[in-house]
Amino acid sequence: TTSEAWVLNAETPQAPFVCLAPRVEGHEYFPDHGQLDGAWCWFIRTNQDGINFALYYAPATEVPGREQWQALVPHREAVMLEGLSLNAGALTLSLREGGLPIIEVRPQGLAAYRVELPDAAYSLYVQDSLEFASPRLRLRYEALNRPAQVRQLELASGAQVVLKQTPVLGAFDADDYVSERLWATAADGTQVPISLVRRRQDLGQTVPLYLYGYGAYGESLDPWFSHARLSLLQRGVAFAIAHVRGGGELGEAWYRAGKQAHKHNTFSDFIACAEHLVAQGVTAPDRLAISGGSAGGLLIGAVLNLRPELFRCAVAEVPFVDVLNTMLDPDLPLTVTEYDEWGNPEEPEVYARIKAYAPYENVKAQAYPAMLVVAGYNDSRVQYWEAAKWVARLRTRKTDDNLLLFKTEMGAGHGGMSGRYQGLKDVALEYAFVFGELGIA
Repeated sequence: TTSEAWVLNAETPQAPFVCLAPRVEGHEYFPDHGQLDGAWCWFIRTNQDGINFALYYAPATEVPGREQWQALVPHREAVMLEGLSLNAGALTLSLREGGLPIIEVRPQGLAAYRVELPDAAYSLYVQDSLEFASPRLRLRYEALNRPAQVRQLELASGAQVVLKQTPVLGAFDADDYVSERLWATAADGTQVPISLVRRRQDLGQTVPLYLYGYGAYGESLDPWFSHARLSLLQRGVAFAIAHVRGGGELGEAWYRAGKQAHKHNTFSDFIACAEHLVAQGVTAPDRLAISGGSAGGLLIGAVLNLRPELFRCAVAEVPFVDVLNTMLDPDLPLTVTEYDEWGNPEEPEVYARIKAYAPYENVKAQAYPAMLVVAGYNDSRVQYWEAAKWVARLRTRKTDDNLLLFKTEMGAGHGGMSGRYQGLKDVALEYAFVFGELGIA
């Protein structure tokens, strides 16, 4: 939450480094060095004006103090400035607005424009720009229905050319699937984005659906293409991502609205997304599978306690479900550094808050959906015993006869087993469970 940068002229490598701006609690800034109207200058992305960052510049003849910084791109409440790419002929801004990544190009001497893209929900970022004087830039683009592409952008005109696309073996046409952006209304009236992909032939029909969520650490779950996911889509299973608060899809405020005292928003947002998909006729509770891993596993555990009847089955991978007891143990590797995210339960108010939503503490004597829980024996982030304790309590208290499977990968860490083929086997297990519960061959 606080940063400090020290700089050195590469032509005088023996000189001492100089501090660009001394650290101030809560002030984050990220400097770069490039040209503006043909003159060399510093560019500083800073949150001194607001949480979504602004862009300043300063002369490069010296190391400027903060009093010399001049505003170039002001702070905006609805637009997150995530980064910038410097080029001799243009300044390229990486923005986040309306839950989507936006590339805004400001060519020198020409009008600014935003890069146009073919899908309603997508992932987009500027690839490493290694040629400062080039009139072109490389972009990486993908969508739920479109494999990853490398696109070449002409900075002056905005013209694009697809240079490379990740191949898909077998018969595949991206236009056979429709990528959509929906908006659910949360309990407090907040609009929550949903990214959805389904077969074009299924539009207007109620189909099985796989809903994924995370909602922590300000991470943005921008839509991504998956070859394995075609196994779902080709069988008529739609796939959706709930971009709940706690993530970063709508900027820093979206993240802060789903952490610490506001963590309950993450869970109610996910439920609102599921309810919206049902209300719109996209799916039905008896055809709805949900999934999440790590902090997303905490999300799955919490919503299962709150609304078990809304889902047919659930997958929880390395789930952070024993959050209260873990955060009470400062000897675990990540506990102390995680206080910024969850709070310190040694404080009575924080203890009560975490206990109110922690999945393990809130398992009830009620019917739960069918569940597949996967842990890693060598996981140093979420220890395997969290999932084991949770499953044991579920087996003791749940009142249904639905399947509850628990698998501990004895050679896996937080990211699962090593190797391409083992990763495919992990997905195959998950999909086989989901297909079995949804009655899909």
